[in-house]
Amino acid sequence: MHETGPFSIPAIRDFVPPKLRPWIIIAFVIVFQFSGGLYLAAVNEMVGSTALMQEDIMMAGYASMVGMGLTFAIMFRLKFRFTSKASLMTCSIALIISNLICMHTHSIPVLVITCFFAGIFRMWATFECNSTIQLWLTPKRDLSGFFCFIYLLVQSCIQLSGLVTIYTAFWAKWEYMHWLIIGLLLLVMLVTLWLFRSYRSLPKLPLFGIDWLGALMWGLVLLCILFVCVYGEHYDWYQSFQIRVATIIGTLILVLNLWRASFIRHPFIALKTWTYRSVWLPFILYIVIDILLAPSHLFEHVYMEGILGYDALNVISLNWVVLLGIVVGAGFTLFTFSRRKWRYKTMTVIAFSSITGYLMYFYFGIEYALPKETLFIPLFLRSFGYVMIAICFLTVLSRVPFQHFFQAVSVQSFVSAGFGGALGTAILGHALNGAMKKNAMLLGAGLDHVNPFASRISAGELYGVVQQQALMISMKELYGWLILLALFCLLVFLVYESDIRPYKVLHPTYRSIRRFVKHELRMDKKLEATG
Repeated sequence: MHETGPFSIPAIRDFVPPKLRPWIIIAFVIVFQFSGGLYLAAVNEMVGSTALMQEDIMMAGYASMVGMGLTFAIMFRLKFRFTSKASLMTCSIALIISNLICMHTHSIPVLVITCFFAGIFRMWATFECNSTIQLWLTPKRDLSGFFCFIYLLVQSCIQLSGLVTIYTAFWAKWEYMHWLIIGLLLLVMLVTLWLFRSYRSLPKLPLFGIDWLGALMWGLVLLCILFVCVYGEHYDWYQSFQIRVATIIGTLILVLNLWRASFIRHPFIALKTWTYRSVWLPFILYIVIDILLAPSHLFEHVYMEGILGYDALNVISLNWVVLLGIVVGAGFTLFTFSRRKWRYKTMTVIAFSSITGYLMYFYFGIEYALPKETLFIPLFLRSFGYVMIAICFLTVLSRVPFQHFFQAVSVQSFVSAGFGGALGTAILGHALNGAMKKNAMLLGAGLDHVNPFASRISAGELYGVVQQQALMISMKELYGWLILLALFCLLVFLVYESDIRPYKVLHPTYRSIRRFVKHELRMDKKLEATG
């Protein structure tokens, strides 16, 4: 690491105080992070007013994340091609148009495509701002500290966006959230026109040589995966024609894309990128983490709304606890991982322990009359562990050579921001449906006219009681399986590279035997030569 010159933002006009310039950029980042095609916190209100299914809204929301992930691979090309002023103006206009379309359209293809491009422009604007103030945040270019800021900002904006969306929908209508974001983006445009100038520090780099077809194919592959995960339960998985077709199309495009990347000069994602251990190992672990955290997308809302009877305001108020966990997790990671240089293994064990504690707390504490305050600890542990593991997994990509670094970031975002959450929710949702049927059948086996309890209540009320009890038992059962998976992962992390690792236990003995055999062979050769 080396010191750099004094930090400055030459793209901002001279009359703006230098100390104020980075904070203007941070304000821009917050606005862009709040913006998007859809705001999933208001999915119930959107379903009621647009006549769309919840799966349609979720598909569009995930499509926005796919667009964000694809943009990482071409970020530096966009940075060197366009000035900061041009980038901010273009992204603001595109996001305003996306909000207007998503607010008024009822067409699912239009909604998905609009959200996909909204994700691209949202990520472009965010990267433009963050790269501008990177040296202000980390003068020594310490990526671990920089990524602490990134995840603190991004995850905090997600929680705050949910809060603003729900309160806006409660006091007015969900469309007013779009109008609020449009107003903020117009303000960003006015400030950009007033304070920024068209400054270019390097020669203009044309956008030649980018594999646009490869980007489109990767996007289609991810959208096919999302379609299977989001609509799988609705269409009864592979009993339906739609899911089979989406799987075949996604597989064919993936095979063609990988085959095409093996011989073209500049593929969008080079095959070499997948061979780095820092890429494929976090990719696999992210899938495990998304499965472990799937209850946050499925069980928690069902439990809080269906069992505890919380309304939308009470449920969204828990975002403040999640936000606290994010802030503490980012601060802890900054102090230990970035400053104190704790090992990746240590941070991973702490993060997985926190996630395991979150699962165990719900497994042992879930009941019919649970005060809202008792949910603070598990939600804090969940956000604390996730933000820690996300920062570490993103930092480990710095070991990848620079020519493949941004492609590696795109690969990781495919699972972390793209299909990982949908995959985990689909797996757990399918398991929940199966467990519900099994437990409802077992619980209802003895509820007939002979049973004195069943004979005193109506059939409808009895059915509701059985379903509610089956739901509680099924959630507890699946929490138990997730705890076992988390404990197994913790055991693997603790054993890996420790003194009890089988390789380390057997390797010295193997070397001793090998040396002995070599020595005996040399002695035999000497005896033969002298004999």
